[in-house]
Formats: sequence, C-alpha cells, structure tokens
Amino acid sequence: MQPFTTQFTLSRDYLAECFDQSLPYGKNAKPNYLFPALLFVAGAGLLAFTEQPKVIGITLIALAVLELVHIRFRRAWWLIRQMWGRSAGSKVTLTIDDDGIRTENPHTHTALLWTEIKHVIETDRGLILVAISGGRQYLSKSLLPAGLISEMVARNRDSSRMPE
Repeated sequence: MQPFTTQFTLSRDYLAECFDQSLPYGKNAKPNYLFPALLFVAGAGLLAFTEQPKVIGITLIALAVLELVHIRFRRAWWLIRQMWGRSAGSKVTLTIDDDGIRTENPHTHTALLWTEIKHVIETDRGLILVAISGGRQYLSKSLLPAGLISEMVARNRDSSRMPE
C-alpha cells in the first residue's frame, strides 16, 4: 500500500457527516421510547394511586419529558458536545500506510493498526472502521482517493478470511 497523507479541518460539517453516516450502524440507531414511557407511567401511577407527596411522581414525569427531548435532539446535542471539545476546528493529519491509520491534531494522536480492525463498513459518504475492541472511527470518502477506498475495503475483506 502506498502511504497516503492528507489534512482536513475538524469542522461542524465534517462532524455532522460523521454522525449522520454512523448513526444507522450504531447500537442506538433506533430510538428507545420504552424508557420514557415507563418513567411516565410510573410517575402517573404514583400521582394517581398513592397518598405520598407528589414530588417523586412529578420528578419521574419530568425525567420522561427530558428523555424525550434528548431523543428528539440527539444529533444537535452530539454536535454541540463535539464543537465544545478541544479538538473542534483544529487541523487533523490523516496518514494511511501498511501499518494502519493514524490521525493527529494538536490535542490527540490515535493509531488504528490493520490487525486491530475487525471490519470496515462502507456508507454512502464514508467508511466506518470497527475495531476489535468495539471502538469506531469514521473517515469521509471526500478525504480519500477512490483507489485507496477500494484497497482499504479489499484489505479488510482479505484479512477477515484469515484464520485466527
């Protein structure tokens, strides 16, 4: 594999693409409405059927509403948290070579070796690299030449066939 190096800015647009492309493949792809429903039912039950002070019932209902707001605005909340982080807006250097994939910015240095990659998920606009440890890293296709994308997917396909 020819070594490839590029730089990009960790902008709001890049982070939004990361969230949008990764969400369908994450463990929380479908919102769980059961938890806020149970909180609401428990709070309403406490308000209706007990003579205790109403604080606990009202608190449970308020938590249910807060959880629904969290579900509704999870993309915006995730983006805000990322933009508040130290790395937001910084230049990231991406290096891909025979060893693996390295990203460096003034605040973090990460390396993901090819042997640590469990599989590669190709989305419409990028690649999700799933590590054996369960961690995920998103790379936008706009950063990579087409030949490198197909080589990365093929490399992972070949390595996943090897016996352990």
